[in-house]
Amino acid sequence: MNHNIPRWEHPFPQMERKEWCNLNGTWDFAFDFGRSGMEQGFGQKTEWNDQKIIVPFCPESELSGVHYTDFIPAVWYHRTFTLDASQCAGKIYLHFGAVDYECHVFVNGTEAGWHKGGYASFAFEISSLVKEGENHLVVYAEDDTRSPMQPTGKQSDRYASYGCSYTRTTGIWQTVWMEFVPVAHIVSTQYYPNIADNTVTIKAVVSGEGTFTAEASYEGSPCGTASAKAACVNVFVTVPLSERHLWQPGEGNLYDLKLTFGDDEVKSYFGLREVKLDGYRFLINGVSVFQRLVLDQGFYPDGIYTAPSDEALQNDIRLSMAAGFNGARLHQKVFEPRFLYHCDRMGYLVWGEMASWGFDISDYSSYEAFLPEWMEVLARDFNHPAIIGWCPFNETWDYEGRRQKDGLIRNTYRATKQYDTTRPCIDTSGNYHVETDIYDVHDYQQNPEIFGQSFDAFGEGTGPFRDEHSARQQYTPDLPMFVSEYGGIKWATDTSDEKAWGYGDGPKTKEEFVERYRGLTNVLLRNPKMFGFCYTQLTDVEQEQNGIYTYHREPKMDVRAFYEINTQKAAIED
Repeated sequence: MNHNIPRWEHPFPQMERKEWCNLNGTWDFAFDFGRSGMEQGFGQKTEWNDQKIIVPFCPESELSGVHYTDFIPAVWYHRTFTLDASQCAGKIYLHFGAVDYECHVFVNGTEAGWHKGGYASFAFEISSLVKEGENHLVVYAEDDTRSPMQPTGKQSDRYASYGCSYTRTTGIWQTVWMEFVPVAHIVSTQYYPNIADNTVTIKAVVSGEGTFTAEASYEGSPCGTASAKAACVNVFVTVPLSERHLWQPGEGNLYDLKLTFGDDEVKSYFGLREVKLDGYRFLINGVSVFQRLVLDQGFYPDGIYTAPSDEALQNDIRLSMAAGFNGARLHQKVFEPRFLYHCDRMGYLVWGEMASWGFDISDYSSYEAFLPEWMEVLARDFNHPAIIGWCPFNETWDYEGRRQKDGLIRNTYRATKQYDTTRPCIDTSGNYHVETDIYDVHDYQQNPEIFGQSFDAFGEGTGPFRDEHSARQQYTPDLPMFVSEYGGIKWATDTSDEKAWGYGDGPKTKEEFVERYRGLTNVLLRNPKMFGFCYTQLTDVEQEQNGIYTYHREPKMDVRAFYEINTQKAAIED
């Protein structure tokens, strides 16, 4: 692999073949402000004299080389690629990590397919559209951040960033790559580890007929194999494991998998772990684990949605763990599989979330855009042991004065649970709950004493917790609970920055900051009915300056103080 191209590493480590080609790098690029390119036949163009862009960075970012931050209604991309006879002999899949928002793909002038959704990965089988030698690839993307018909997460609906809304992302923002596979091949897999009998059951979707074989190993030592003949789409095998290595917080023990089907060979991995709710406790492998989470929004100063390097992805996890957090709520963005891979191998707990802001939660017609993409996300990320729960929505505030459709929230929760029976699901984080496995709340009270008054009586069993949204949502007795957003303490390293934003009044000194953090966090650690917290947030993002670290990942103060506070034993822990 050419290490000179940006983001050269394999983008999907749980489904890795030897024969693949990374298409990142320099592409032709053109704005389409009038959205007329389709009418003009841009999909069939082979000569492009427009500007260049560096893929996979969005045109709003510095790393793209374009750095245009106004609203972009549509864009076009073009590049050529060359194939030899052996690559054309089997099936060729063209993969896109993510394209925001609606995407149409043309290969040698013919439309290969289209996809709607700015966060889910997708692929097209293009074998019949390519030829030996030079081929042309054209990508068109439309994006309307102001539309309530598409989820946009924290992308700003105004010209400039403001509050907790930031620079937009348009078009390609994750790796583009091709895979070359045999005619008979593995399409997808799902892994079901079983702690009780030390096995993993694999459900594989295959194309063609043959024998499916799974070989497990741990650090190079073989520890189990199983095979089954497949004459239809689905095949199941259960692999008994001769060695037992549990995946758990801080210990990302991973088994390697070699999957074969005919001439197809896939490199993958899994973690032997189970999650379960037990009363107020959240169990990982049967042990009550207090979740010391931090809000991570996955923005970068130079790449916006896209990390500048694989090392940058890893560094964010290391920074979090250095401050005493054991995981993160991946907030209002579907993170790339490469980041989830590092979470898996580092034993870092994460909650998967959809970028639901910008979506009209009061209109069933907009649901057509949301649910299919959410199900694509569940399918793609199902096998990651680091993901311990799902949360499709966040703070479903009234949209233009109209309340949420409760049925929409309920149906999404039920669809999630029907697809994935192995993890809990929070219907909508913070508010307004309809049907949920966990009752989480958001509370940005800055005074630790007042903050404690909301939860102490609940923890002591002398009264209910104080829910500021009690008129719209009601706590179900004995339902597990955690505070999934709190703190957000403002600390601007540049005190002259008038745009700096955070929750409440910022402390005057670093010592005051740490003591406020300590007081708020101890309220949650000491509560015997609270299984976790999520502090807002890991890093500043543009004008929102309430991170433990700056936007450029520099510590604002000695992180050892946060580590000491966060790693105290919690009341609910075993």
